Order: sequence, then C-alpha cells, then structure tokens
Amino acid sequence: MNAKTVLPAVAMTAVSMVLTLAVVVMWLGTAMPWPVALVVGLGIDGGWLATLAYERRLAAQGDHSNAVTAVGWSFGLIATGVLIAHAFTAEGSAGAWLAVAWLPIAAKALWLVHGLWERTALTGEALGAIQGIQQEARDEAAVARARLRAEAATEETRLTAVTQAGARVAHVQARTAETLSRAWSTLETARNGEGTGQALTSVTARVAPDVTPQWELPVWGPTEPVSAFALGSAAALTDDALDALVDRIRHSETPALSYREMAARFRTAGHSASEVRLRAAWKRVA
Repeated sequence: MNAKTVLPAVAMTAVSMVLTLAVVVMWLGTAMPWPVALVVGLGIDGGWLATLAYERRLAAQGDHSNAVTAVGWSFGLIATGVLIAHAFTAEGSAGAWLAVAWLPIAAKALWLVHGLWERTALTGEALGAIQGIQQEARDEAAVARARLRAEAATEETRLTAVTQAGARVAHVQARTAETLSRAWSTLETARNGEGTGQALTSVTARVAPDVTPQWELPVWGPTEPVSAFALGSAAALTDDALDALVDRIRHSETPALSYREMAARFRTAGHSASEVRLRAAWKRVA
C-alpha cells in the first residue's frame, strides 16, 4: 500500500536531482571548472538527500522536527531557484527549462503526501472493521426506509378502505332516506286526499254509525311508550287512596314490610307523594 505514494516520490526526487545536477554543471561550467560545478550540484542534492533521510527516520519513530523540515524545503527552494535562474539565462529554450523548474518542489510535496499517508494508514483488520460498521449502518438505514415505506403503504390502504366503507354507508343511508321520504309523501298524499275520509267512513259506518275515523300519520323516529299505570298515577292521590295503596304495598309480603321498604316500592311503582303525606299515611294504616 505504501508503494502507491513512495514510488512517485522517489521517482520525482531522482529526476529533480539529476536535473539540478545537470543544470548546475552546464550553467556554472562556463564560469568555473566543471569539477567545481559538479561539487556544487552534488552539494545541493546531497543536502537534500540528507535532510530527506533524517525526516524519514524521524517519521519511522513517530517523531517530527520542524527545523529539519525547514532545511529540507530550503534545499528544494534552492534547487528550484537554480533551475529558474538557468531558464532566464538560457538562450532559446527558456520556456522548456521553466516547464521543469517545479520538479524539486513537486518532489518535496510528494514526500509530504507520503508522510500524511503513513500517519493515517490503518491495518487490514481495522479497515475490515470499519467497512463492516459502515455496511451495518447502510443495512439498518435500508431496513428503516423499507419499514417506513411499508407502514406508509399500509396506512394509505387502510385510509382508502375506511373512506370507501364510509362512502358505501353514506350511499345506503341516502337511499334509505329517499325511500322513507317517498313513503312519507305517499302517506301524506293519501291522508289529505278527497276520497280518504269518505272511504274510511263507509267502512266504519256499519260498526259505529255517525263516527268519522281519524287517521294520524305514523311517527317517523324512535318512541318511548308510556304505560297506562304511570299515566294514571301522575295525578295527586287523595288521602283515602293513598292509605289504601300504602296498606296494600305494606301487606304485599309476609311479614309486613317496613316503612323504608314500602316507600321504595311505592316510588318504584311510579306513584308520587310527598314524604310528609307518605309517612302520615303509614302511621294511619300501621
């Protein structure tokens, strides 16, 4: 895995060193003996290699030195400066030399990238664990999305079914109301007809002469029938009737009922009387 970053850095360093040495020898060789120019070029490249080797040693130990890094970048800038100066003094090929003047800086940048790669590199087990965690998170997210979509589809189906059922119920109620309305209209028309009273009179005249029957329309809606006993007991009872009623309730069982039991049965039967009158009637009959 390190070869992905170290090989480009090594290749770029070798090319920039050879290019720097060649430029120094060609450029300074005209002004001084070429062995001296060769020593100058090797000095620049040697300083660069020395600082680079020391940086790599510190990196292998997990350490870092800002001073060594600054010296290494200084040698790189010197090599770049030499190439740029030669490009401006060369005749006819300044553009070509300027095009390769960035190689020393590029080599230093590649070594920087390689150092960052090493500091952030992980083992195969760690990468496998990270991939497993990411895959598990993706699986959970996919399952959650599928669950939400299924719940949304189920809710939509339920609402559709409820809406359709409500529409059917409303349709049935509307038809029923229309049928009842027609029946009521028919009854009203028959009741108010001119020959209805005569027809009923001709039928009932043989049973009850001189009696004209009255035909009331049926009640449309729920009714609560009222018993004749409850209607009859709605009026206030006289003292004699109250005494007779209390005595009958009191002796409805053997032994005779107490006042509390008699009063409860009296009111449960639908009779009405004040507590004073009821107790006075109890005293009279008991």
